[in-house]
Amino acid sequence: MALLDDVITYLEMHQRPPMAPVPTPPGKLALMRADDCTLSFYRYLYETVGTPWLWYERRLLDDSALAALINKPTTAIFVLYVGGVPAGYFELDAAAGRETELSYFGLVPKFIGRGFGPFLLRAAIEQAWSRPIARLWVHTRSFDHPKALGLYQRAGFVVYARQNLRFEDPRTLGFLPRSLKHPLLPPLEDS
Repeated sequence: MALLDDVITYLEMHQRPPMAPVPTPPGKLALMRADDCTLSFYRYLYETVGTPWLWYERRLLDDSALAALINKPTTAIFVLYVGGVPAGYFELDAAAGRETELSYFGLVPKFIGRGFGPFLLRAAIEQAWSRPIARLWVHTRSFDHPKALGLYQRAGFVVYARQNLRFEDPRTLGFLPRSLKHPLLPPLEDS
C-alpha cells in the first residue's frame, strides 16, 4: 500500500476584498453558469481539470450521489470558455447560510499559465459576494498546482488552518491513471 502525505490549507475572507484590476486574457471569453449541469459534462470538467492534481474523490461517487451534490439549489457551477472551448470552472456551495465555499476551482491544463487563473478566481469571488454572506472560504492541498496557495492569498484569502492528511495513492487504487506524473510523486514501479 502506497501512502501519500498531504497538507490541506484552509483559507477564508470575511468581506469582499478590494478588487484590483485583473487583465482580461486574450481571446473570446465567456463565463457561463452551467444550469442543470449534466453528469457527463461535470465529470469531464472535474477529471480534465483535476486529474493532474490528484483530484479523485468525486470519481468515487455514483451518478445519483454526484447528481445530488451538483444539482443542489445551493450549488453553482460556472464554466469559463475560451474560443468556445471549456478552459476551466469553479463551483460554489452556499449550503451554509451566510457562508460560501469555493468548492472547486481550476483550469484545463492547456490554459494554465496564460492569465486565466486570476481572471477566473476574480469572477468566482465576485459571484460568491453577489449575495449577502459573512464568509467565503476555500481549501487547497499540497498536490494542487504549486501556485494555487499564492493565487488565493493575492486575491485576499487568509490562511486560518492547516491539516495533515495521509491517504492511499489513488493511482494504486485505480481511481487515477497509474502513469500519472506529478512533481511531488515518485513514479509507480510498474509504470
